[in-house]
Order: sequence, then structure tokens, then C-alpha cells
Amino acid sequence: MQVVIVGAGVIGLAAAWRTAAGGATVTLVDPAPASGASSVAAGMLTPVSELTYGEEPLLRLGLASRERYGAFAAELEELTGLETGHRTDGLLQVAFDADDLKYLDDLRRFQESLGIPSEALTGRECRRAEPMLAPGVRGGLLAPEDGSIDPRRLTAALLAAAEKLGVQIVRRRAVRVVVEGDAATGIGLDDGTVLRADRVLLAAGPWSGDLEGLPPGTVPPVRPVKGQVIRLRTRMPFLRRTTRGLVKGSSVYLVPRADGEIVLGATQEELGFDTRVTAGGLWELLRDARELLPGITELEFAEVGAGLRPGSPDNAPVMGPTALPGLFAGTGHFRNGVLLAPVSADILSAMLLDRPVPEVAGPFSPARFSEVQA
Repeated sequence: MQVVIVGAGVIGLAAAWRTAAGGATVTLVDPAPASGASSVAAGMLTPVSELTYGEEPLLRLGLASRERYGAFAAELEELTGLETGHRTDGLLQVAFDADDLKYLDDLRRFQESLGIPSEALTGRECRRAEPMLAPGVRGGLLAPEDGSIDPRRLTAALLAAAEKLGVQIVRRRAVRVVVEGDAATGIGLDDGTVLRADRVLLAAGPWSGDLEGLPPGTVPPVRPVKGQVIRLRTRMPFLRRTTRGLVKGSSVYLVPRADGEIVLGATQEELGFDTRVTAGGLWELLRDARELLPGITELEFAEVGAGLRPGSPDNAPVMGPTALPGLFAGTGHFRNGVLLAPVSADILSAMLLDRPVPEVAGPFSPARFSEVQA
């Protein structure tokens, strides 16, 4: 089986690793592997806190991926000798005012209705868990099984693992899908080279549908959603675990690393393919973070960045065979690409290798958009 994967973000890399491990000959096409949104992401593994009404299938997918993460990260680290920064120290959600607390209480009730454990905390209990929180924090929720990972370390390890298994990395830009006899048979590159394949996987985020040669409607529309983040550093203990806050209805999160880095994010902006870092976006993040953690302004500034998340029409992943035989989609993961990497790799590699597909994949087929249009 010859497989070409377009896109070497976290989903493309994970799928390449697992597909090569399954026995296929895999070529991965990307001018800058392990960059893009994956290099900007904070790496929260928090399916519980991401839960919203009507997204129960996405929750099940996230929980299935979180359950895989320990073994996934351990296997990567053993194979490559590279650390991934995987942490399982829970997530604390906190509320700034009474309305924010009411939202968290409604969220807790919804979680409980689905059988998901979460612990309600008073403001004092929140500050006991995270002493740097502001005295005015009203209360919160503790999701003890959530965690985080360092996406930069993760993608570096995935790239190394793929190469160890013989994946060919082609640092060129894919420009077209080769279609012969009403089936995808390869990918054309920007230098005129054609890579032949039995199966092609599009995992290029919001650029997945931009290739020439795609019949109209083959790949559901995936839009870019901009996210800006700030990276801070501290030599002293500041946060013990990933902390997410609601401040007058606005969401902000902080993800600590073992080396003293703290990732503060993230904005959510529908501005097309715009990766500019703006003063307004950074100001909003710092403003809300300071309300929850006043000491944040004393931390050392390290870096700012912006990435483009791939959002599908229903903000859920698009994984599976398209209407064009031989062409598969693996995109649309929106805010959850890092979280969903292990389960997406299992799903996509199984599809590419004609093996049994995990049941949680069912709701995320590209066909769901064709059914709506029909």
C-alpha cells in the first residue's frame, strides 16, 4: 500500500506514524513539517472543559483520545528518546463573577447528566489548589483526569518516529490531486513532481481543500480560525496545573510547562488567513488573565504567536473517505487537534489500511455534509 499524506501538522504526523507502523509505504508532503497551528497550540488535553451542548459525539471522541494519550506518549518517547511533556495533573476551571459561576454550575450539571465526574470547588478551595489566584475568584470545577502536553515536543517526536519507520518526508508544497479513471492516484508538487499513491490523505488544515483537481464538493469547506497566544516564563512556581477561567463571559486559559514556561491563550477570530499578532488580541488575553492571576504581569515575556485552526461547518473533525475514490480527509479538528491526535491516528490509519475502524469515528465522516446538502 502506497500512501501519500498532505500536511505534517499533528494530525498528519500522527496518521503517518501509525500508517507506516501498519505496514504501508508512506510519503508525507509539507514544506515545513511540525509547524503551523501545532507549533502555536497550548496543548490542553481537556475534553471535559471543551464540552458544549449538542457536542456529545465530540466529547466521546475526546475522551477516547485522552484515554489513549498515556500509552501514545510513552510509546513515542521510548521510540525516539524525546520527551513530549505529557502531564496528567488535572484541569481547574474558575469563575470570576457570579454569572461566570452560574455558567460553570450549569456545565457541571450537564457533565453529571452524561456520567462525567467533576468536583465543584468554592473560591477558597480554588485558591488552596492554586494559591496565585485572585481573592475575588468565586468558585470553580476540578476535572481531575484532564491534562496537557507540549505540542512542539509532541510534533518533534512524531516527526522523528515517522522517519524511524521509513516515512519519506517531502518538503515541497502539494498543488494538485492527480485524478485518473475517476479516482485519486497521487499528488502533484510545486516543482512538477508527481507522487503516485494507492491512497491520498488530506491533512493540511484549512488548506485541505485548496488543491487543484478536486471535484467540487469533494472536501467539505474548512475555514481558518485565528488564535493568538502569549508565552511567559517564570523561575518560581506559579501554576500547578492547567487553569481555565471565565472572566465576564470571556474564556482564557493558562498551561504550565515543567521548564517554567506558561502558555496563555487563546483568542478565537474569524479573519481568514490572517496570522498577524495584534495589540488588541494580546491585551485581551493579559487583561482577563490578570483578573484571575494578578501576578501574571510580573512574569517574563518570552514569545507571542498566532496560528490558524481548521474549522469545519459544524466545528467537528472531518475524517474518512471522500466522494472521490482513493482520497481521504483528515482535517477540521478546530481547537482539538492536539487532544484528538491519538484517536485520529488510529481512525485514519485503520481507514487507509482497510482495517476495523474505532466506533467513535462514525459521526465524523465527510459524508455527513453531503447528506445535509441533499
